[in-house]
Formats: sequence, structure tokens, C-alpha cells
Amino acid sequence: MSELLLSILRIGFLLALWWFVLTVVSVLRRDLQAPRDAKPLTPARSSKQPSQRPTLRSRKTSTKLVIVEGALTGTVLPLGTSPISIGRAPDSTVVLDDDFVSTRHAQLTPNGNHWIVEDLGSTNGTWIDRTRISAPTVLRPGTQLRIGRTSMELSS
Repeated sequence: MSELLLSILRIGFLLALWWFVLTVVSVLRRDLQAPRDAKPLTPARSSKQPSQRPTLRSRKTSTKLVIVEGALTGTVLPLGTSPISIGRAPDSTVVLDDDFVSTRHAQLTPNGNHWIVEDLGSTNGTWIDRTRISAPTVLRPGTQLRIGRTSMELSS
């Protein structure tokens, strides 16, 4: 192999390596830093309507959020009238120390007798049962909400 070809290959490899490193750093930076002036969309402000299926039977309001799987298994969070934020950020209502959870991952918002879960643009997504949600969705009591390695559900 000629000296010129070897030098070109080295420079090409070095450029590819730096491109990879900068891409990884930018993704990590975006995931760890939330814009200071940005506010997450609440169901009242979002343009999409929550996917709801009306039923004829009366609903009981859920009174607690129970973590059924993950590092915080057995933790019970009483529900009130204020939204619940879930993520790695220290100011979140439910702080999950998990590599698969974003800083500001999801939010549970009360809406009458329902709780609406919304993914806040997380990297790995928010899942209800085995379905990844992309719009504000009603979380029914007893239905598994999975964020990272943690599963939780509403109960009375």
C-alpha cells in the first residue's frame, strides 16, 4: 500500500470517529438538558385530543399510583388534583434512576375521573401495555404504564 493511500485512510477513519463522538455528545446533551422556557403540552393546550373510548358504566376515580416493577417496586403515590411528572430530573414527582428514562420523560394529568398520560418527547418512549403512545392517552385503572424498566398502574 502506498504511503498516500494509507494517510488518506487514516484521515478518513479519524473524521468518521470524530463525527460519531460529536453525534453521541449532541444526543446526550439534548436528552439531559430541557429548554428552560419550554413548557410541556398539557391535554388542554395540545392540538390532539386524548384517545378515549366512552363506556356506559360509571367509572371510579383512581386514588393511587402503584409501582409494580422496577427499582421502586411497592412504592405507592397518592393521587390528587395536580399533574405528576415522571423522569430522571430531581424535581420530578416520580424520580426514576434508570438509563432508559429521559430527564423529563412523561406526565400524568388528571382530567375529571380519568388520568391522561403524555410522553414528553422521550428517547425510549412511554408504553401502555405493549403499545407505544404518541399522543395524550387515557390511562385506565389496572393498565400497566411502562417507562424504562419501571412498570406502574393506577388503582383505587
